[in-house]
Amino acid sequence: MLLPDYSVAVITGQDDWAVTYTPTQVCAFKGSAVNVSCTFTYPSAGSTEVEKGFWFMEGRRRTPVDLTTETGHAGRVEYGCRDHECTLTISDLRASDSAEYRFTTKLRGFTGSPGVSLSVTDLWVQVTRGFWVWTVLRCHSSCDVAADPSYVWYKNKQEMSKKTSTYVIYFNDKNSYSCAVEGHENYCSSPVPEIDLPSVSVSPSEIVEGSSVTLNCSSDANPAASYTWYKKNQPRPHGEEPQLVFSSIQSSDSGQYLCEAENHLGKKRSEFISIDVKYGPRLPSVSVSPSEIVEGSSVTLTCSSDANPAASYTWYKKNQTRPHGEGDIYRFTSISSEDRGIYYCKAENKHGEINSSSLFLNVQCEYNTLEPKTSPSSL
Repeated sequence: MLLPDYSVAVITGQDDWAVTYTPTQVCAFKGSAVNVSCTFTYPSAGSTEVEKGFWFMEGRRRTPVDLTTETGHAGRVEYGCRDHECTLTISDLRASDSAEYRFTTKLRGFTGSPGVSLSVTDLWVQVTRGFWVWTVLRCHSSCDVAADPSYVWYKNKQEMSKKTSTYVIYFNDKNSYSCAVEGHENYCSSPVPEIDLPSVSVSPSEIVEGSSVTLNCSSDANPAASYTWYKKNQPRPHGEEPQLVFSSIQSSDSGQYLCEAENHLGKKRSEFISIDVKYGPRLPSVSVSPSEIVEGSSVTLTCSSDANPAASYTWYKKNQTRPHGEGDIYRFTSISSEDRGIYYCKAENKHGEINSSSLFLNVQCEYNTLEPKTSPSSL
């Protein structure tokens, strides 16, 4: 099992019902076994029925179904429940096991949410062209492993002493190479296959939100390869065709993508390709500091907007056609009553422009309190 996230999800219900999951995120190797657990609290009345709870996969059914009876899990799932704790063990992990798992009590059907997010990963060898006549092999998985792990490399299925994540070979080396994480040697990567490193491209070169964008993947393989697309830090496939098409791309689609080419001889993954979605400014937010404005004081107006590329800003005073200032920050070093009025900013880049909501500056006059003069007492 790879390094889990030891944050804790605690969901408290009415009448002291609560479920706690620790950890909330787990990553494990394909073919291995994994344990996830929860603890729960409940009122003393009627507590004997709580022990009869079960685990289920979130989103698989409208009504929770016990994993021990779920198709695809039967025979691979075991529960270990006692007192206020229940553990779920899944063996012979498969890619389809990647999901969110939750525990439910049969009494009142109380459950915590979110549950435990399980990601099932396998290892693969990424091949890149190095300097001169060298090729670099890098051992990869879809999830981060423990800090500074040791790796085991195999040449023609024979273990070698190399312990780092990379291995350098001649570019025309025809030997078979695979890797594993030390301590998990039973879950080895597929051998480096006789399949060219896939090449990826994107069209068009400048990507604007709402437009159609296509990622292309190709590889010289015999027999022909099948393709799978992945987004960085997302272990589940993002697409399973030579082309990954976004009919109306959104800013949330920005990120790094790679494709995996595979045939019965093995598989290889491409280099990452970056997608940077450009978009016009969102509705700007405006603020003023300080909130109470006195004539003669220093006052700062601030405008901000989410935009890609970054927006430029122009300040306007209502009923005045000319700009009042430029930049995301506008300062009055010594504000006067003549500056009283309604202000707004405009955010713009090459993909659009938008005005903020209005901001009223109420400049209060500063009054000096005159202390009465007193004459010295006569002797």
